[in-house]
Amino acid sequence: MTDKKKKIIPKKPLGDKPNYQIWIIVSLLFIIVTLFMFNDKGIAKKSESDFNTDLKEGNIEKLIFIPNQLQAEVFLNEKGAKKFLAEEKKEGEKTMPNIKGVEIPHYTFRVASSESFDNRVSVLLQKKSDKKNFAYEVEMREDYSTYISPLISIALFVGVFWFLMKRMGGGAGGPGGQIFNIGKSKAALFDAQNKIKITFADVAGLDEAKEEVMEIVEFLKTPEKFTKLGGKIPKGALLVGPPGTGKTLLAKAVAGEAGVPFFSLSGSDFVEMFVGVGAARVRDLFKKAKEKGSAIIFIDEIDAIGRSRSGGKMPGGNDERENTLNSLLVEMDGFGTDNAVIILAATNRPDVLDPALLRPGRFDRQISIDKPDIIGREAIFKVHLKPLVLNSDVDAKKLSAQTPGFAGAEIMNVCNEAALIAARHSKDKIDMQDFQDAIDRSIGGLEKKNKIISPEEKKIVAYHEAGHAIAGWYLEHADPLVKVSIVPRGVAALGYAQYLPKEQFLYQTEQLLDTMCMTLGGRAAEEIFFNKISTGAQNDLERITKLAYSMVTVYGMNDKVGHISFYDAQRSEFASRPYSEATAQIIDEEVKKIIDSAYKRTIELLESKKEKLEILAKQLLEKEVLYQADLVTLIGKRPFEEATTYEQFTDNKSDIEEAVTEQEEEKLVEEKINTESSIDTVV
Repeated sequence: MTDKKKKIIPKKPLGDKPNYQIWIIVSLLFIIVTLFMFNDKGIAKKSESDFNTDLKEGNIEKLIFIPNQLQAEVFLNEKGAKKFLAEEKKEGEKTMPNIKGVEIPHYTFRVASSESFDNRVSVLLQKKSDKKNFAYEVEMREDYSTYISPLISIALFVGVFWFLMKRMGGGAGGPGGQIFNIGKSKAALFDAQNKIKITFADVAGLDEAKEEVMEIVEFLKTPEKFTKLGGKIPKGALLVGPPGTGKTLLAKAVAGEAGVPFFSLSGSDFVEMFVGVGAARVRDLFKKAKEKGSAIIFIDEIDAIGRSRSGGKMPGGNDERENTLNSLLVEMDGFGTDNAVIILAATNRPDVLDPALLRPGRFDRQISIDKPDIIGREAIFKVHLKPLVLNSDVDAKKLSAQTPGFAGAEIMNVCNEAALIAARHSKDKIDMQDFQDAIDRSIGGLEKKNKIISPEEKKIVAYHEAGHAIAGWYLEHADPLVKVSIVPRGVAALGYAQYLPKEQFLYQTEQLLDTMCMTLGGRAAEEIFFNKISTGAQNDLERITKLAYSMVTVYGMNDKVGHISFYDAQRSEFASRPYSEATAQIIDEEVKKIIDSAYKRTIELLESKKEKLEILAKQLLEKEVLYQADLVTLIGKRPFEEATTYEQFTDNKSDIEEAVTEQEEEKLVEEKINTESSIDTVV
């Protein structure tokens, strides 16, 4: 005997399971249609007078009376059938024809009373004794048409209920999309067969956070390394940070690196309109995770279900979100839990989370993910620059220095915008100018090339922005200028000045006051040159007002109010102020003194540099955009030797300072004099 090879039948994927609900609905519709077809809807309906006429004319062959339905069926002979078909054709009605060999009546009619009709037919039969008689039968039948309406109602109710359950259960095709699976978890499972390709190499600028989560992954891969020293794996880690800093990206990297099943879902996936569904989904999620042995669960935006429980609710009220949170707390560190499941969660609002959720034993670690510094931004730029076709002049260090305060998502957007701008100009490679334009768009908004601005308004904007630039150039603690522009951008920005702030976390009083003066430079320049003020300083005034109030009420930088801070992160915006009306009046007075003093100081500074401000404003009107190198050429070097953050980062002098050497200073002075005279001549 020869051994035959066994035929391998491929297994059907999980998504090919038959949908029994659809088959049930199709079967119900088939039954309804069948009953509808057997109904007498296609048979003509006539009155009893028509029957009497046919009876007198001898057109009837057979009459069947159905007493329980108060209905009679008339079968015509050959003579009556010809007359019947002629009348139907004339009136344009379509009725069921009498098929040969099939007992189908030509028409039916309703009767008022079964007894009276039976008596009338008997009388008519007696009067027709001289003519050929017809067959008369009496039958009792079941009326199936009475069941059609209830069946249609039931089918519609089942169909609507099934549709609602499917929509609320997660949509078509998913395991939670069936009628009876609404309490099932909707977490996406990533394992060896369905693995994410993102790894820790794709996450840059988060070295400390990566180290924390990498330790969790390593514990799951090689637990004996830690358990031999008596250590225990942490129950959970909470990723906390502003939007766009890479919390979800880090969780994706954990899913790509972990050698254990990874469940991912959002906090809003637990929220439903039905009571108890959120708690049931939490229990089902942990049940599935425990069935895998070791697993990681990632809950994004956990503040959707983890908000602090308040005690001011109506007695007897049932809060579904609170029940979901209670179920999560029990599953994370309840009486019957073990250490096989690790929870990762992300939120940008840790202040609203319940304290029971943050205690050790549940979220043992809170990993802070802040906006990256200049070194972190360079690493993030290098990651996003890899897939781009770049020119040789693109430098990740320069880009990181020109994007202070940018998060990872914003850096990714800048790189993408640069690629789109280069493609728009039909370039083969992306150069540094494309990145500059992308940064400008990210900071100031889209350039409004077709925005109509009168010459008078443009002049006011030029002097306004020149006032900012001059004030910042001659204030020691102000941020160094990178670029000043009077090109309209965004919704209402007619111009803007871009600065390069230092990477620092502590600010002294002198630094805040210099920043305030620099911000007031635009309003001061308008007053000096036009003896009028405009609405263009609205954003500047808003910023300095907030800064002044923070100096007095938050940072304790006012002698009269004292070393007091009224800031409370937990206090609601509708809560009463934590100080008296008398203190509020003192605060208002001190804030006004600080702003008035800063404005007076700014006026004095710009008065002393009036000629240079005018040179800068006229050059802005001509070129519309000026860079730091242009300011060095027009008004000289900044009179402060402190190195910028970029210079400290690169550990050498900036490109501008390398160009301005001692041998070229005399040449620059001559060029500046020539430039000033040419501007005066042209304008």
